[in-house]
Amino acid sequence: MSSRPAPLIPPRLRAFLVRVPGLVPVVRFLRRGPLARDRNLLITLCVVTLLVGGLGARVSLELFSPALLIPVILIGGLQLRLRSLAKLLVVVLVALGYIAFAKGASLIGVGLVAAIGFTAVLAALMARTRGKLGVQGLRGDAMLLELRDRLKRQSELPALPKSWGGKVVLKQAGGSSFGGDFVVSMRDGDQVEIALVDVSGKGVDAGTRALLLSGTFGGLLGSVGDFLQACNAYLHRQKGDEGFVTAVHVRVNLSTGEYTITSAGHPPVVKFDAGTGSWQIASAKGVVLGVVPDLHCEPDSGVLRKGDALLLYTDGLIEQPGRDIDAGLDKLLGEAERLLPSGFRDGARALVNAMSSGHNDDCALVLIWRP
Repeated sequence: MSSRPAPLIPPRLRAFLVRVPGLVPVVRFLRRGPLARDRNLLITLCVVTLLVGGLGARVSLELFSPALLIPVILIGGLQLRLRSLAKLLVVVLVALGYIAFAKGASLIGVGLVAAIGFTAVLAALMARTRGKLGVQGLRGDAMLLELRDRLKRQSELPALPKSWGGKVVLKQAGGSSFGGDFVVSMRDGDQVEIALVDVSGKGVDAGTRALLLSGTFGGLLGSVGDFLQACNAYLHRQKGDEGFVTAVHVRVNLSTGEYTITSAGHPPVVKFDAGTGSWQIASAKGVVLGVVPDLHCEPDSGVLRKGDALLLYTDGLIEQPGRDIDAGLDKLLGEAERLLPSGFRDGARALVNAMSSGHNDDCALVLIWRP
């Protein structure tokens, strides 16, 4: 038999509190309504503010300095609705006015008033932003962190056999957690599909759209026969004017090494041929996604043998202001030679760092090889 948990309030104390005149209606009022938490916190902060103002004016301005109102305002900005915060700020003004009247305005100080005013503006901006999102406290930041972690997990390649290797490197502009480049992949038996997508823009500006498209494209990958055509139809139906989207899709048979590359306005895939020791540019090409209703792609296919590799990347690695794209591609192929001494896995990050140094743009690289 399971024992019932002990009540938070002992029965005798509860019976005594119930008999206190006027206490039960107050408790019911505090617990009533969907905004009870906001109202109760407002009442608490207002009481604290008035206590600070009263004690600072009558007892000691050193022990109960008006600076104690700064954390009160910050708590209100993080937890209260904008309307409730406005009421709290009115109470803060009343408390400051009472202190100035009792002690003299010169004792408060211009710097302290400016700090409280700046804190009030900052709190109002935070409350306004949370009001638009419909969240309380730091839940909005927690949601962004969760979305970032989901996008990061989705960009990881599926588990590959020991006879295969894969590496994904994402580097967002400005050190942001969000960017316009993302990877979706899946494995079904011996078939592996990888798609590298580049949304126009960079950093956080392109991150919101990339988050939306990563979920859509991840659902389409492996569910449709022509992946890029399905993505193009989806974007064309949106009829938005938010910039272009390029993508490259690779399907690899892990048992035979056969692969097929389709591209939609994306920089060309390059293949390392272990037999010749050189990098070769794939011929797959196509139109940017979402521009035309029927996407026409010219695929490229071949076979990955022992020691061969496929390198997928975004234009952030080869495009720089004042430099031709072909020159950037030549530099990428030259820097890719550094992958050989240290191996593909260790050299992928070094390649991205070398190609992205000196400019601020989203960069992504996907490398798959047969050891």
